[in-house]
Amino acid sequence: MGSRRVARMMGLLAAVGLLAAACSNASGGNSSSTSGSSSSSKQPIVIGASLSLSGDFSADGQAFQRGYQLWADYVNSHGGLLGRPVKLDIVSDASSPTQVVTNYQQLITVDHVNLLFGPFSTLLTVPSAKVAARYGYAMVEGAGGAPAVFQLKLPNVFDVSLPVADDLVPFAQWIASLPASQRPKTAAYPTSNDPFTEPQLPVAEKILQAAGVRTVYFKVFPAEVTDYTPIADQVASSGAQIVLLGSVDVPTVSAFIQAFAQQHYNPKAFIATAGPDQGASFVKAVGASNTEGVMVPNGWFPGYPNAQSQAMVQAYIQKWGGTPSDVNADVAEGYSVGQVLAQAVEATHSLDQSKIIAYLHSGVVLQSVQGAVQFDSLGENGKAAAFAFQWQHGNLVQVLPVGAPGSKAAEYPKPAWGG
Repeated sequence: MGSRRVARMMGLLAAVGLLAAACSNASGGNSSSTSGSSSSSKQPIVIGASLSLSGDFSADGQAFQRGYQLWADYVNSHGGLLGRPVKLDIVSDASSPTQVVTNYQQLITVDHVNLLFGPFSTLLTVPSAKVAARYGYAMVEGAGGAPAVFQLKLPNVFDVSLPVADDLVPFAQWIASLPASQRPKTAAYPTSNDPFTEPQLPVAEKILQAAGVRTVYFKVFPAEVTDYTPIADQVASSGAQIVLLGSVDVPTVSAFIQAFAQQHYNPKAFIATAGPDQGASFVKAVGASNTEGVMVPNGWFPGYPNAQSQAMVQAYIQKWGGTPSDVNADVAEGYSVGQVLAQAVEATHSLDQSKIIAYLHSGVVLQSVQGAVQFDSLGENGKAAAFAFQWQHGNLVQVLPVGAPGSKAAEYPKPAWGG
């Protein structure tokens, strides 16, 4: 996501020093669900996770894996957790809600992992959190922030990221704040029937309707859809001046953009709930000339002015190459999971699950590469920041909230598609 100049060496060293100090107090890993752990033990602390390394969510799952790995590398290079090395036990669920249940049962009852990290997506977090609760495990996760997760009222699930129902609020409030002469008159809301996307659009629609932006299209389409062209053509036919797309991946956004371009349909603003945050993967899919002006909500970007975040981005580039724009939000979400669970382990001086759960519910404010984390009684992060980002001249930059530190002026209306 959004690129800024790589920090000069002295700045980087300072950022790494700050991250080291923070993580020395919060390097996380956890042990068994029933017992503590002596810091003199050198047996690895095994952390289990199921990720979508193939299937529909594979791009996100692989990015999450990098976030988890990057965090584990850092912890192990700084003495481990409670004096013990951290070992990741990551298995693939192929983006399947059925397989994710099998995987977490295997990790807990057969592999006897000490700690659990969450999977990718609300769709997979709901069933896996139930498994973790059954065995008394804390599940800290970074991509299961939809109401469907918290309606379960499980005491063991904690999402370090922004609650997804609020993702589109900065965008909707910005549109509503435009002068009447500039404010769009109509909006379209196509969305997948995914628990990540559906909760976001009604919240945004309510804000926009109150500002006089009329809904001319609202359609929930099955997640199994493989040909989005008829739906995109319907949106184009509606003539909506702005489009809020409920998407979960790059292929969905790419299909809509390609169809819009073919129809010569150029809304004044276009925001997609997921996909444009995928950096190089998004650019490759839609073509660089079609990225200009496209927006996406999120709680993090590579230029985020957070010393821990900046150091993580540099560590990512050092390990896998590329530029800051290639580091997507999934990496930061995964890294934050490790940081937060780490802080609970270090604060309790224990790997006992009940103590960790109680600590995370205590109201303490924790720190991560995404910023402050404080869980409410349901496990939602009430301190999470909400931003919107826009592709401008090949970089994904922060544009909302207007006036927030780091925000640039948004391009509005969005330029026409490039091809």
